[in-house]
Amino acid sequence: MKKKICIIYTGGTIGMKETEFGYAPVPGYMEKTLRAIQEFREPEMPDYDFIEYSPLLDSSNITVENWNQIGKDIREHYCDYNGFVVMHGTDTMAYTASALSFMLQGLSKPVILTGSQIPLCKVRSDARENLITSMIIAADYNIPEVCIYFGGKLIRGNRSTKVSSDMLIAFDSPNYGPLAEAGVNISVNQQRMRTEEKELNFCTFENNQIAVLKIFPGIQFEIFENIMTEKLRGIVIEAFGAGNIPQNDDSMLRMLQKAKENGTYIIVCTQCYKGAAVIGQYETSKHLADAGAICGFDMTVEAAVTKLYYLLSKQYGEKEIRSLMESDIRGELTRSI
Repeated sequence: MKKKICIIYTGGTIGMKETEFGYAPVPGYMEKTLRAIQEFREPEMPDYDFIEYSPLLDSSNITVENWNQIGKDIREHYCDYNGFVVMHGTDTMAYTASALSFMLQGLSKPVILTGSQIPLCKVRSDARENLITSMIIAADYNIPEVCIYFGGKLIRGNRSTKVSSDMLIAFDSPNYGPLAEAGVNISVNQQRMRTEEKELNFCTFENNQIAVLKIFPGIQFEIFENIMTEKLRGIVIEAFGAGNIPQNDDSMLRMLQKAKENGTYIIVCTQCYKGAAVIGQYETSKHLADAGAICGFDMTVEAAVTKLYYLLSKQYGEKEIRSLMESDIRGELTRSI
């Protein structure tokens, strides 16, 4: 029996068309274009059903509600297909891939996000290869994970980050190797794969207030004190190096103390491209440890943000959230201590 997948088209560069105002998504255009692609008629290609969102979204406008919609559509049609391909804009693809990895627990089939840097309508587009290979992997390979396929590499969704706005290899997984690579053949690294032979469980994300703060030399922490309200459930701090922050005055201590008093979770990641945060390794991270900050180890910021959304939405208590944020639950981190 021929394999069948579901393609969910949310928007993004891959399906944009030239208009008098520049590239823009056009309803109905992508489905019509896919039907005209000769390769889709080849016997090794799976059958597919097509879901197009309305309105089509530039990925810069993706919200928690959109993550929930994608997750719900996968859950609703989960038993009907061998796998899923989500066509998505590149700007926030790593966030969506990370979010789906947490909200879809117990996957036993592939969910692959892909897109392109050049629209499918252009002669030099990278869209065709990204989409065709994503469809083949989703249909024929036992990869029970949420992944991104882009530029010849299949990477774990919650390990991914966008690294280029204009190169065709737009994504990388800095702290974890690719799950598969597509050259003449598609080569899968089974040792890097996670297996969750369980029933699918879906968690709707609640729209909690979460902030991200990137540390820089000369930062004035008092500017950020006003956001430290009881409504702020968590803040992800992109610290220097192994988790270090400036200690020039008392403003940072006041900000951290206010967060602690309000029950705001403080997660510390490194702003380095590779490596991990390890709170307490240097004296300049002592105040974070004193404030009860949570170590993000080698998680990407995208993974840290969406994981916190997930744990808060599960209504876990403080002790469990702290423990799970520092634990590997979907392959998103490696503890370095």
